[in-house]
Amino acid sequence: MKEYSSFEEIDRDLKILKLQNQIDKEEIRLSVQHTKESLSPISLLGGLIGSIAQKAFVLKAVSKIFGLKKVITST
Repeated sequence: MKEYSSFEEIDRDLKILKLQNQIDKEEIRLSVQHTKESLSPISLLGGLIGSIAQKAFVLKAVSKIFGLKKVITST
């Protein structure tokens, strides 16, 4: 435990703690805002479309590299 020799030291540490508390609150607020944005329908839809496009691109690239062709079967 820290021992203080003056009220000025106590006041200084209290100011530091208050500022740290404000910083922590702001970090939480920004984190909540970021989470809300990442879970928004537009963001989720954009991620889904991007994922589908990426998989389609990889599939097309792999099929060109290995010369794979789509096989259609009729019944």
